[in-house]
Amino acid sequence: MSRVTRQRGGPGRRRASLAALLVALLAGCASGPPPPAWRVEAKSSFDLAVDAYLRGDRRVADAAFERGRREIASSGRLDLLARAELLRCAAAVASTVFEPCAQFERLRADADAADRAYADYLVCRLSPQDARLLPPAHRTLAATGMEGDAGVAALRAIDDPLARLVALGVLFQAGRAPPAAIGLGVDTASEQGWRRALLAWLEVQLAVLEQAGDMAQAGQVRRRIELVSGSDTRRE
Repeated sequence: MSRVTRQRGGPGRRRASLAALLVALLAGCASGPPPPAWRVEAKSSFDLAVDAYLRGDRRVADAAFERGRREIASSGRLDLLARAELLRCAAAVASTVFEPCAQFERLRADADAADRAYADYLVCRLSPQDARLLPPAHRTLAATGMEGDAGVAALRAIDDPLARLVALGVLFQAGRAPPAAIGLGVDTASEQGWRRALLAWLEVQLAVLEQAGDMAQAGQVRRRIELVSGSDTRRE
């Protein structure tokens, strides 16, 4: 996997994001027997991996992702492995890292239609007719091509902070993210303490402000970047 505006319905509210879908598959049915150990370990590993990546601790993130992949590999579930790779790529998009999801593409043939659609969504190649296959949090933005105030409102309606930043990343790639949406991304990453993602969106915000000639606000953003950059000396 926002607390920018506190999550409506509290922490138990169902989250409609790729992370939640992966976790649901790994956790199994809550009313049934306990999930097998590999599912428990994989879920724990991916939770840690995403949080560490977004905080900027690449070493911990890579190690946790690899543990999660090994647990899934022990089950032979290629579909889950493909979804796990999508989760890694989604975290990158949430941090404005826009690259082909190469590890997923190697497993595309083993992924289901919904995950193939999500992979296309992450790189702005989604066919309009496939928007219905996305996690619910992303469907409206993808199907309607929202931008401007409507796009910002749609982003605010996404409760899960990771899903919100992913949606913003997709809008930004497509050139449809207004300054208010960038500010929402900054606030979302800030509230979660996701240092890497915060720096990424602050850099975008700084460029927007400088282009607009708003030097006073740009100066404040630079000071925030300096503060966040100095909060952790680990190399990413």
